[in-house]
Amino acid sequence: MTEKQTRREFIQIASTATAALLAGTPDIFGAADGKPAQSKLTGKIQFDLGLASYTLRNFKLDQVLAMTRRVGLKYIALKSVHLPLESTKAEIEAVAAKVKDAGLELYGGGVIYMKNEAEVNQAFDYAKAAGIKVIIGAPQPELLALVNKKVQQYDIKLAIHNHGPGDKTYPTPASAYEKIKDLDKRVGLCDDIGHTQRSGVDPSESAIEFADRLLDVHIKDVSQATAKGQGVEVGRGVIDIPRYLRTLIKVGYTGVVAFEYEKDADDPLAGLAESIGYVKGVLASTSAVFKF
Repeated sequence: MTEKQTRREFIQIASTATAALLAGTPDIFGAADGKPAQSKLTGKIQFDLGLASYTLRNFKLDQVLAMTRRVGLKYIALKSVHLPLESTKAEIEAVAAKVKDAGLELYGGGVIYMKNEAEVNQAFDYAKAAGIKVIIGAPQPELLALVNKKVQQYDIKLAIHNHGPGDKTYPTPASAYEKIKDLDKRVGLCDDIGHTQRSGVDPSESAIEFADRLLDVHIKDVSQATAKGQGVEVGRGVIDIPRYLRTLIKVGYTGVVAFEYEKDADDPLAGLAESIGYVKGVLASTSAVFKF
């Protein structure tokens, strides 16, 4: 089977999935809880698919929850635009309850930037009130000792998000790993594979190298493997998405693979659904295509 033929098959599967997602039909590649189907894979999928709500940053929370359900995802990480960091404990709890009532699981929050001690304390109190399991964050390096203590105190994970070539602190997973390698294992990485690729780093190789600290994933695709790369629908860019997903399965990743679709901010649903359909299509492909 040629690479061109394989991609054509994936696109056909993804197109079917996209139509099903937008029509609100049952998930043809997995259960209603958003987990991918496993029956056609020789490897075992241990991760869940979710959404980074920054994807829907131009929409109100109620719309975000409805759209997340419409595209067949269950797990969501809220950005501060949907759950402000300065919210009171009661306000945070009310939003968490709304997410639960919508049939979704609020697993994470972020990206949360931490520039001083007060912001570290705020982030962990915020996460505790929301019942969040993972903070997707970007604390300044000098605050990592405090972050380490908070992780141990609250038993809440913190995944450092890399932001690519323009980020002087955490451009790549490797740059974050070097700063946290001696800390508690609950201080780890959120690999934004778009920014990883834009930095000239192969996301699959990075996932293998830092598998022991991989706590969260932002999945996306980009137009170029350079700083000029722009967000595109997953499967249309330069990232080898099938290889990356196979790698997550191989290393036994157990967290959430969250879609962060940054293109078409005012009208993202079609591109998001296409991206989800493509990923689910890859995961549902036969073991004849993927050998683990």
